[in-house]
Amino acid sequence: MKGLPSAAPSSPFCSNLNNDACFGVWQLVAIVLTDSLKKLLIETASQLFGAAKRKFMASTVQGLGLGGQRLAESELGWNRDTIRKGIRELESGITCVDNMSGKGRYKAEEHFPNLLEDIKNIVDSQSQIDPSFKSQRLYTRFSAAEVRKQLIEKYGYSDESLHTSETIRVKLNDLGYKLRRVKKVQPQKKFHKLMQSSSN
Repeated sequence: MKGLPSAAPSSPFCSNLNNDACFGVWQLVAIVLTDSLKKLLIETASQLFGAAKRKFMASTVQGLGLGGQRLAESELGWNRDTIRKGIRELESGITCVDNMSGKGRYKAEEHFPNLLEDIKNIVDSQSQIDPSFKSQRLYTRFSAAEVRKQLIEKYGYSDESLHTSETIRVKLNDLGYKLRRVKKVQPQKKFHKLMQSSSN
C-alpha cells in the first residue's frame, strides 16, 4: 500500500490483519498521545543536546507515523526544522556537527534581540537580594543550564541556534545576577536568661 509507514507491518497489532486493516489499526494507535507520554517525551528531549536530541525527536516522529511532524510540533512543541534535520541524519547515517564556535563571533543579543529580556523574565521570579546587603546583585537558584533549558521550552528558542550555557552564564553575570544557591535565612534563636532562684 503506497504511503504505508514502514513500521506498520512489524507492529504487534498487525499480526493477524491484512495491510489495509493493519494500517487503520496502526494509525489509530499511533496518534494517541496521553498526557503522561507527552510529558515523558518532552522531559527526555529536554535532557538531550545536539545530534542525540535530534535523533531522539526524529525517531519519535517516525514512530508517530503520518502527520508525525505536525503532531510533534503541536503537542510536544518541537521544531520541525530540528525534526527534519534529525530524520536526514538517521536516514543518511551522517551526523551534522553543530557550529557552536560560529555562534560566539557576535554578541548573543545580536542573534536574538529579546534574549536578555527573556532571561530576566525567567530569573526574576526566582531571585532575591543578597541577604547580607553587601552587594546589589540578585542571587538566583537557577543555573545557566536551567535558564537555557527554559529559554528553549518556554520561549521557543531552537536548541541548535541558541548559544551555550557558558554564554548564558556570562549574560546572567552582565545583568547583575549571581549564580549561587540561596541559603534559607534561619531565624535567630532567642536565648533566655536563666534566673537563678535564691535560696536562704
